[in-house]
Amino acid sequence: TRSLTITSTDQSMFEKAQGEKVTLPCTFELSEEDEGPLDIEWVLIPADNQKREQIIIMYAVDRIYNHYYAAMTGRMQFTNLDPRSGDGSLDILNLKAADTGTYQCKVKKAPGVQSKKIQLTVLVKPARTKCSVEGSQEIGKDVTLKCLSQEGSPLLSYDWRRVSGTRELPAISMLNKNTGELLLKNASREHSGTYSCVASNRVGMDECSVELNVTPPVNTAGIIAGAIIGTLLGLSVLCFLIICCCKKHREKKYEKEVHHDIREDVPPPKSRSSTARSYIGSNRSSLGSMSPSNMEGYTKTPYSQVPSEDFERAPQNPTFAPSKVAAPNLSRMGAVPVMIPAQSKDGSIV
Repeated sequence: TRSLTITSTDQSMFEKAQGEKVTLPCTFELSEEDEGPLDIEWVLIPADNQKREQIIIMYAVDRIYNHYYAAMTGRMQFTNLDPRSGDGSLDILNLKAADTGTYQCKVKKAPGVQSKKIQLTVLVKPARTKCSVEGSQEIGKDVTLKCLSQEGSPLLSYDWRRVSGTRELPAISMLNKNTGELLLKNASREHSGTYSCVASNRVGMDECSVELNVTPPVNTAGIIAGAIIGTLLGLSVLCFLIICCCKKHREKKYEKEVHHDIREDVPPPKSRSSTARSYIGSNRSSLGSMSPSNMEGYTKTPYSQVPSEDFERAPQNPTFAPSKVAAPNLSRMGAVPVMIPAQSKDGSIV
């Protein structure tokens, strides 16, 4: 007797790039003995044997069920809208790297049961490839050109080529296709130019370029001499500023010490006006206490001769001896005679 058979057995491994579409084939033939309902289901077999299989899409009782696997919702469908025709192939759209895995197609129609496994690998194309130069670009130095893709599934392969000039890599160059490094030993001016790197894998490629400019060595002796001279000049200026600051600080300190040497207990000097007033007032009080009989003996001080601020006079009235002083000539002074009463020995007033 003949039973249900799966006819698509030619290809069991697929490699596709991310973002592309893949069709996993699953065609079959039914036999006359298969009288039960047709049941087709696709499952994802996890790499970890401890995990259960995940149903992706299923056809049963003339109906399609595609809500079992949320990661592929809206991105999968049966290739034939009517799987009863013998085509249960699966289309997966907009592939992602996470779609990589083993898929199994199961066809059931009692008593016949058949299945087929297909390995799908979703690869990422190289992208965001960057080129750079490492090392001193001087004549006689070793220069390394580097190439690296930020995205891309392994195995990535790198290849360098020269864009300008002879379009051939220098004979002394050493290329590592796995790391993307191109070593130029003992670089010369003839090695200058534009170099291009191509990163590729099984599903795509990406490219970048870099400019190499080999120049004569820099005069390091002149640079070092200039740096030393500049440093010495800077130190000289710094020392000059420090000396000026120290000198200014000493001057301020000296002024402060001289200011503090003034004794606080010494009274301030008297002004000329106050000294003159006090002097004149004291003389006037002395004149008022004198009698006509003793005014001749008083030596008047001219008012124009004002004592200086530094002169300090003890506040006292001059004492005159009446017996030795002659009576003043009041007529010459323009004063009116004044009668001063006298007392006799018996106590009566004369």
